[in-house]
Amino acid sequence: MLAGPAQGVAPDSLRRALGDVFARPEYRWVQGRTLWQWLLELWYRVLDWLGTLQTAHPGGYRMLMVALMVLLAGLVAHIGWVVWRITRPTARPTERAVAAGGVRLEDARAHRERAEALAREGRYAEAIAHRFVALVLALEQRRAVVFHPSKTPAEYVNEARLDPSGRASLAALVGRLYRHVFGAVPCADPEYRDFAAAADLVLQHVAPA
Repeated sequence: MLAGPAQGVAPDSLRRALGDVFARPEYRWVQGRTLWQWLLELWYRVLDWLGTLQTAHPGGYRMLMVALMVLLAGLVAHIGWVVWRITRPTARPTERAVAAGGVRLEDARAHRERAEALAREGRYAEAIAHRFVALVLALEQRRAVVFHPSKTPAEYVNEARLDPSGRASLAALVGRLYRHVFGAVPCADPEYRDFAAAADLVLQHVAPA
């Protein structure tokens, strides 16, 4: 009777041999985690930590929950304030009557004058908001957009009848508007003057009908 190929081989020697073979780099199989899996694992760790904290330190757990609720309330209040600041410039009634035929050139001039007055008072973020409204009204006078109080600044970028350069400039102005007016990024006279000059240049890029 023929002996099998493994007869006479010590089990420990076989295990060592297999271990040496599969320890080589070509046999190292590592499956990477996706971002979702990493976030899910992090979430479970946070839940485990909160459970441990609640059991070991009930008082600290309650204080943490109160602090998180206060933080959440602050975030909600801030979001509401940002939304209010976004809608306030365009929702405000125009300061002068609309001219015959729907031309709002006087309204644009009124917002430009208001922007300059606010800039002289050092209220540059509000000045930028009025300067943007003046730009939109001037574009409407050239039939490049249709002004409506319910629209957000970003909506005008999508609908503006401008050449590619003008559309890009308008998008950049909207980004600066959001940063200074809604993101509370500091704004001074140079930033306002640069914004106003860029707004004037946008009017030169109205696409032909």
